[in-house]
Amino acid sequence: MKVQERIETALDQFLARGESSVAPPRLQEAIRYSVFPGGARVRPQLVLAVAAACGDDAPEVSDAAAVAIEMMHCASLVHDDLPCFDGSELRRGKPSVHAAFGERLAVLGGDALIVSAFDALNQEASAHPTRLVALLNILAQGVGVPSGIIAGQAWECEDHIDLAQYQRAKTGALFAAATMAGAAAAGVAHEPWRELGDKLGEAFQVADDLRDAVSNPEDLGKPVGQDEALGRPNVVAARGIKGAVSYLKELLAEAMASVPACPGEEALRELLMKQAAQFLPRELAQEAA
Repeated sequence: MKVQERIETALDQFLARGESSVAPPRLQEAIRYSVFPGGARVRPQLVLAVAAACGDDAPEVSDAAAVAIEMMHCASLVHDDLPCFDGSELRRGKPSVHAAFGERLAVLGGDALIVSAFDALNQEASAHPTRLVALLNILAQGVGVPSGIIAGQAWECEDHIDLAQYQRAKTGALFAAATMAGAAAAGVAHEPWRELGDKLGEAFQVADDLRDAVSNPEDLGKPVGQDEALGRPNVVAARGIKGAVSYLKELLAEAMASVPACPGEEALRELLMKQAAQFLPRELAQEAA
């Protein structure tokens, strides 16, 4: 089974387990709507890539880890789009969840995905208690305070923001959780994989800042120019387009150099390099060609 198909199948199966005739039907519909169809599934792919490089001796655990990470990511998008934050009416080329189902169901659907992420780990990793404990801690730290994605979102409510700290939390934290979760799911030490996730996450955020500045809504599937319109701190504003592109390349080089020694190190680095080549927005890649 191809990685993308493996991820979609696992997500569908885990969501189906939580669906019931006794649950509010529109809430269940909103939850599925927020997950399918998905984006590039970068984070769960990263989980499975690291798990594979480390042996992937318990694929049911790595599947659950990938699902948990993606559910958290989808929940963050639902909440990020809410009127109290970005007020975005478009996500992944379709109406955002609050635009399609209303604000109340968007809040509840995002909350449900957060709980379901932990439930997915508990269901599939309970036979590997040491791995389960590690995965629960990784997920909690990647999402909560002081430096998870919730803290990252909360920095937007502050008067003074440290750009690096803000982006490490808002984007980097879940990337670091993805690389560490892949290692933990395979039963190996996860802390050495933090730096890879940190660097990839920061690079992805720089790429996202660039897309917001130079792309169009049709290609991106969501509004552009949001950073400037909302006054959010971003790398393009701090460094300019050329400076941001240069910084992106620097981060990607550091990420490749940080891959820990593992059985599948060479294959993993090759895969990451292919994915990293897609980070640069199409408009800028065409200029560089």
